[in-house]
Amino acid sequence: MPHQITSAANPLIKTLKALHAKKGRAETGWFLAEGARLALEAADLGIWPEVLVFSPAALERAPVQQLIARAEAAGVRAVQTTDAILAGIAKRDNPQTVLGAYRQQLAALSSIQAPLVVALDGVRDPGNLGTIVRTADSVGAGGVILVGETCDPYSVEAVRATMGSIFAIPLARATLAELTRYRDERGARMLGASLKGGYWAPEAPAPARTILLMGNEQSGLSTEMERACDQLVKLPMRGRADSLNLAAATAVLLYDIWRRLGYDGARA
Repeated sequence: MPHQITSAANPLIKTLKALHAKKGRAETGWFLAEGARLALEAADLGIWPEVLVFSPAALERAPVQQLIARAEAAGVRAVQTTDAILAGIAKRDNPQTVLGAYRQQLAALSSIQAPLVVALDGVRDPGNLGTIVRTADSVGAGGVILVGETCDPYSVEAVRATMGSIFAIPLARATLAELTRYRDERGARMLGASLKGGYWAPEAPAPARTILLMGNEQSGLSTEMERACDQLVKLPMRGRADSLNLAAATAVLLYDIWRRLGYDGARA
């Protein structure tokens, strides 16, 4: 039977609550993921949490019962607790009935070898970052590279926005020098989004290996970043709006690159 905790003062509960703070994530190396769906998707990829916490209501669902049994067999600490404690861990009034604390796993830059890769410089909004990770997953990108002072991809807000893609897409950190060296070694072309760029002709093919580089929400790419790119492009605008949200702009460009590659690998 799973271990039961009914006190909010329990040290494990305090540790899980602390994962909302960057300090807590840094000290443990863990991050918090909410929901049975995310836990099931992670399990399908062979990724198990360090701790799995759930409410009695979660046990009414057969897939969750099976998840808990599989998790315990894999050596996961499974803990049943109250709705009130789950709400305290999640810091929301109507929490998911299942929460998992997972080990952070940044990939080595050299391990990301897919034809299409996303690089982000100085992204500040965790919702944007999480949505971009999800979009990168949807087009089959090989990974997301975080350059410079980019927000924490393992914050609760960012993980929530990935909708489970945090487990499917490799994340790596790099300096600009490391990114350009990675580009050169792979024979890729780096495409940067910038108002200084031109419109990308619809019929022009995408490079066989592409790194899409996106900048900060407010200031975009720095001059140094722009100089490192092989090509700068901007999105055409027709209405009164003169810009898009970073996550939306990244999605448009990722799907446009994939279109130029013939939607290679798309599910039927």
